[in-house]
Amino acid sequence: PVEIKQAMKKIAASSPGCGNCSIKLHQVFPERLFLGLLFLTRSCPTYRLCNHIFFSPLLPPTHIVCLCFYPQALRWHINLQPWASERHSLEDEAKRFLSYITTPQVTCASIVNNDATTGASTGDWAVCLDPKFSIIHRMKSKNCRVYSFGLGVDDHSMEHFLARSGCEVHCFDPSLEQPHLQKAEMWFHRVSIDWRDPSPAIAPKRQASKKLATILDDFGHRDVDLLKADMESAEWKILENLVLEGVLDSVGQLLLELHLHWAGFEVAGDDPSVVRYWFSLLKELERAGFGLFRVHSDLRKPHLFLHKNILNASSAYTLSWVNVRWKPSWTAHKRKKLIF
Repeated sequence: PVEIKQAMKKIAASSPGCGNCSIKLHQVFPERLFLGLLFLTRSCPTYRLCNHIFFSPLLPPTHIVCLCFYPQALRWHINLQPWASERHSLEDEAKRFLSYITTPQVTCASIVNNDATTGASTGDWAVCLDPKFSIIHRMKSKNCRVYSFGLGVDDHSMEHFLARSGCEVHCFDPSLEQPHLQKAEMWFHRVSIDWRDPSPAIAPKRQASKKLATILDDFGHRDVDLLKADMESAEWKILENLVLEGVLDSVGQLLLELHLHWAGFEVAGDDPSVVRYWFSLLKELERAGFGLFRVHSDLRKPHLFLHKNILNASSAYTLSWVNVRWKPSWTAHKRKKLIF
């Protein structure tokens, strides 16, 4: 059908790779085709390039459309940065890494911390409300969306502030008793973010863990104005997945707690290689348009850096980035009531 050909042309022209094909398809047909999106592993000959299909109302129920694009450069690994020095030493790698995460790259004229009362920048979590970035304007027009990931989080002061300010707030916590719950002007979901989707060969668990791209698909969302995550040492592999699948294009601001006392889940290599990998991931963020505007060091945590005391570094840092190239596509007239 003509509309499918037009959709494929639009998606192919706007996407150098295959990441988020379903999200981009939803941008073309937000109402009509989104519910037909499915996850595919074998039906498409080039399923490794794109794992999404959809049904068209113009085709019989037995027919599907499989979108397969040959990207300019299919990414399986991040680009590792050169070593900090010829010695390949932990000290040199740590010095470069710590200098990088403690040096803001973007100036934000208005920072609100997780106290969300005085506007002082003394709390752990902080959002940039500088008018030169879009989130403050979208809050005023009530077009703002927030994703908050954590495990057993007690302090939702930042989320409450954003909800009262005009944001649609979704809190994801795998420890919840109910699958979905609306409480205190926010949505709560028994879902956790992961760097991989559950295997279809394994029976689903009570608490689901999914990639961010899959969660966006499940909820019918295309953009997240603010993504806040404390993933207790899973952040590195999750961040790698966001980079490789191009999901960062859908995020306006990223608030992330880094845990440095050990390498993190499924991060392999000797200590210098681990820190080089960390640094390379953060450089990928910069390459994607994210500029660091605030860093907070948790002085209550032990001063451990890969089980050592190096440069008196804390074992936990909360970093805040803003995507300076972000162009949100979600508008007020497309806002829908969530039904579970």
